[in-house]
Amino acid sequence: MPLLELKDVSVAYGRIEAVRGISITVEEGELVTLIGANGAGKTTTMRAISGIRPLAQGSIWFDGADISKMKAHERVLHGVIQAPEGRGVFPGMTVLENLEMGAYARVFKTKAEHDATLARVFELFPRLDERKSQVGGTMSGGEQQMLAIGRALMARPRLLLLDEPSMGLAPMVIQQIFRIITEINDSGTTILLVEQNAQQALSRSDRAYILETGEVVTSGEGKALLADPAVKQAYLGVA
Repeated sequence: MPLLELKDVSVAYGRIEAVRGISITVEEGELVTLIGANGAGKTTTMRAISGIRPLAQGSIWFDGADISKMKAHERVLHGVIQAPEGRGVFPGMTVLENLEMGAYARVFKTKAEHDATLARVFELFPRLDERKSQVGGTMSGGEQQMLAIGRALMARPRLLLLDEPSMGLAPMVIQQIFRIITEINDSGTTILLVEQNAQQALSRSDRAYILETGEVVTSGEGKALLADPAVKQAYLGVA
């Protein structure tokens, strides 16, 4: 049984159908990527999974339960946690205060559990530990992305939704972010990733789905898609 399953999902903005009848599965422990051009429906799909956008059709199942009608905060309690496109850090709060906002999303049973989770975030992102008193809005784009992912990890996700984590970052920072994403997945966290950097995403993914104009047009193992001539030409600029 998949951890996450989308069955014939459609999502509309008024009369515009942004996602049309897509079916996607994510097995526990996998890193699965959605790639596609701007407007393909990737972010809309993520918003539907997290509960921000209602479904026009279909259903979403998480850990064997239909969560299609659940509110966003109810999905968070089940462990569906999103680090949104654009990072969305609280600019007037310190790094530590931003991280604690993630901790509030799911109540810790003990202080020891909280402290261990925070220590793990600082282990993954030493820069956040160094700057935990710095105001989030004064950090660089790469540091804010680290903060956004760290905040999501403080909610102890069973499924971590990452939307365009490399957007607007320098190449060296992108490499660092993707190494950390791989480490998070290797430690047991299931990840669904939306990403336009197809090279980085496909090389690290167990499986991937390619979306075009709201529909899944291709799917398969990440490295197999990376070697596909049609995918290379369309998304890697390789003839």
